[in-house]
Amino acid sequence: MTELALENTNVDTLVVGAGQAGVAMSEHLGNLGVPHLVLERHRIAEAWRTARWDSLVANGPAWHDRFPGMTFEEVDAEIGADAFAPKERVAAYFEAYARRCQAPIHTGVDVHKVTRNDGRPGFTIETSAGVMQANRVVAATGPFQRPVIPPIAPGDEVPLTQIHSSEYRQPGQLPEGAVLVVGAGSSGVQIAEELQRAGRPVYLSVGPHDRPPRAYRGRDFCWWLGVLGEWDAEAMRPGTEHVTIAVSGANGGHTVDFRALAHRGMTLVGRTRAFEDGVATFEPDLADNLCRGDANYLALLDAADDYIARNGLDLPEEPEARRILPDPECVPRPLRELDLAAAGVTSIVWATGFSVDYGWLDVDAFDEHGKPRHQRGVSSEPGVYFVGLPWLSRRGSSFIWGVWHDAKHVADHIATQRKYLAYHEAAQRQETHTTSEPSVNDASAERVN
Repeated sequence: MTELALENTNVDTLVVGAGQAGVAMSEHLGNLGVPHLVLERHRIAEAWRTARWDSLVANGPAWHDRFPGMTFEEVDAEIGADAFAPKERVAAYFEAYARRCQAPIHTGVDVHKVTRNDGRPGFTIETSAGVMQANRVVAATGPFQRPVIPPIAPGDEVPLTQIHSSEYRQPGQLPEGAVLVVGAGSSGVQIAEELQRAGRPVYLSVGPHDRPPRAYRGRDFCWWLGVLGEWDAEAMRPGTEHVTIAVSGANGGHTVDFRALAHRGMTLVGRTRAFEDGVATFEPDLADNLCRGDANYLALLDAADDYIARNGLDLPEEPEARRILPDPECVPRPLRELDLAAAGVTSIVWATGFSVDYGWLDVDAFDEHGKPRHQRGVSSEPGVYFVGLPWLSRRGSSFIWGVWHDAKHVADHIATQRKYLAYHEAAQRQETHTTSEPSVNDASAERVN
């Protein structure tokens, strides 16, 4: 957490990034006695501070979205176990956690390039604080590195304010007028709802999604996914690679209901297809996408009911949870195109996700699409590791507690590799020592001579 001169520094393991993944890695490496440094270009948990909108809260309750070693209440007594922590409190939590585990984090240091050494072990790392060496490198920079705006976005010829969800902060940031929000995952739906609450006319482009209940029969959906074993799923179901999850902890947490948003005045449309001459066109898939979300929602309720019955749990009935609102007018008669100027649309918020950015990592660890090749974070390139990616080992990898467990696996792998190398080096020293001593016959010969 101090300024650092790295020129000619050698370290066993370098961790790049001090968000939740980097802090977790440091804790586990420290517990295993692995010498390491953590470098962060900004501040600890910077993405929680400045790369999200002002009102963002964690999507899971504080009892769930934390590391095992410390509760939120230990850091901030105002954050109860069932609360959804505001983003600033999440950042403060990770700062406190880093202090508790004495993580050797150095902020304000940018890693420019990592290359494998030729003919000798380890890597050369070029940083803003000098050139250093490391035997291993852990990329803990997370999945939210490069905001993605699809190529269909209208050009400068259309007089619109266009921003990515990572740039959105609050409704007053946008010019007066209606807003088209493209993308209805957790970010898109929360931004659209906040804009609607602020009195803005909102068009929300809804694609395929999962829509779990925020809570059911007295238990949060995070608890249900845990007891039902869903967090441990090791791979996405076929056909769900591009399905987002619509869940919200905003305003105390509530189940996302697209029909309810539409009944309050929001206009739902299908996936955005194209823009031409100031006119947006949409796919005719809105009803199908909503039905798919409903099926996901009801399937979780069914699984929860079965679990309660099998285990004889005394949890309150909740028949109202199965009530699906009637379709608003925009569902059976969906807009296929929208003249943006005529509709008063002055802004587009692209809630279309992120891509990774490993341009600094110049090693053979990526496939033809630039995605990391790894097994549970252990890269195909020996000595390189990844932590903090969705589905790194399981569905739960996307959540804070999942990152902690993924980091433990990676740290254990590093510690095991160090033991193998320690044995090799000890064996080499023994062999060198043995061959350098004269044998008994040699000594006898010397005495005879």
